[in-house]
Amino acid sequence: MRLAAADLGASSGRVMAGTVGPGVLSVTEVHRFPNGGVRVARAGGSTLHWDVLGLYREVLAGIRAAHRGGELAGIGIDSWAVDYGLLDASGALLGNPVNYRDCRTEGIPERVLETVPAGEMFGITGLQQLRFNTLYQLLAEHDLRSAETMLLIPDLLNYWLTGARGAERTNASTTQLYDVRSRDWATGLAERVGIPPRLLPPLHDPGTVVGTLRPDLADELALPELPVVAVGSHDTASAVVAVPAEPGTNFAYISSGTWSLVGLELEAPELSDAARAANFTNEGGVDGTIRFLRNVMGLWVLSESLRTWEARGTPVPLPELLAQAAAVPALSAVVDIDAPVFLPPGDMPARIRQACADTGQRVPETPGEITRCVLDSLALAYRRTVRQACEVTGRPVDVVHVVGGGARNELLCQLTADACGVPVLAGPVEAAALGNVLVQARALGAELPDLAAMRALIRATHELRRYEPAGSAADWAEAAARIDPGVVA
Repeated sequence: MRLAAADLGASSGRVMAGTVGPGVLSVTEVHRFPNGGVRVARAGGSTLHWDVLGLYREVLAGIRAAHRGGELAGIGIDSWAVDYGLLDASGALLGNPVNYRDCRTEGIPERVLETVPAGEMFGITGLQQLRFNTLYQLLAEHDLRSAETMLLIPDLLNYWLTGARGAERTNASTTQLYDVRSRDWATGLAERVGIPPRLLPPLHDPGTVVGTLRPDLADELALPELPVVAVGSHDTASAVVAVPAEPGTNFAYISSGTWSLVGLELEAPELSDAARAANFTNEGGVDGTIRFLRNVMGLWVLSESLRTWEARGTPVPLPELLAQAAAVPALSAVVDIDAPVFLPPGDMPARIRQACADTGQRVPETPGEITRCVLDSLALAYRRTVRQACEVTGRPVDVVHVVGGGARNELLCQLTADACGVPVLAGPVEAAALGNVLVQARALGAELPDLAAMRALIRATHELRRYEPAGSAADWAEAAARIDPGVVA
């Protein structure tokens, strides 16, 4: 069957045409478009928004393009997490969704935790404390009185496609308003912090057919009234479906893109004090699994550096930049890639140089040196996160699977193997889109009864690259101590 998978990232989106059948699994990009924050003025400052109407327009264009290549059987949408649109009682959007990188939530988490202590909050939601979690964003809204329903980005687009309102569980689990044990909204928590429970729409599982294309929209697009499937609508949930792990292996995964999501797949949430202290999160996965992970800043820092160099008129093509970085001595300078200073847009090279100066290291100057610092620092963050996940859960890791765009970065994959001390298997690159079409296909009748069957199809149809660890573990321990003198090697 042929399926349209809209995969929306923080910096770009694309619609892929997927084909699924016995021994067959492929995706082909049919439409790509830019995405990113749009800063607009408001009284006393500015706000960083998403152009959600533009995203919807591009998704429709992609669906049309996918259908031109062959009759579609279904549509599924995945995207980044936590951001949302608010609808009024008539179903109209009240304003452009705010970008999670906006600073409007500063100070709000601290106030919330005075009402609901961190330990209690973690015991309910199982989530990593991040200032942009949906709960904090809702409390930053100027006025919720006109809002009737909150829809996360994929659910909002599904609503515009079908007219059906709801929330898919893997993405709902990222909001800090979801009870990770009961798999339902934490309405009591919402009421305690001042969020009206009416905003929380009915929940459904990934693989639910939420509706069909509205008749007027199908006519406009010259398409049949296709089913729209709620996939693992958090893009990481879809990407983890496509982790090509062998049954019975102890694996960690890194979904590597603008963000890196680093963790383990569990059968039940890990809600221990150790998990909370290590700032891990328990997010819902497909088929009732738990994505026990931590957000690592990811390739955002490198992409912002590239943008800065281009704006200054000194662009460097990425392949050339990576070749320059490979020639720089390993671990010459490292930074804490998760430091808050690297979250907002801006001059990343200057921030990296300052962070190195502040820790008494040799300051990287050239684009190649800065790129090597970013990649070494990412690998160091992966090492720290995988080790802590193993310590907290008591589960060893024999292999790290890298999926997503970062799987193309050979230098980063090798550094990850070196830092973690276990083999890395890289691929597939299009993991989120593949997971999206696999869940769609099963919902529409394909013989893919479980994650093991889906992953077996990935292994049978996609080539993976293996990286063996090399270098000195002591060198990585020394580098870790440079940015955190209290670190345990």
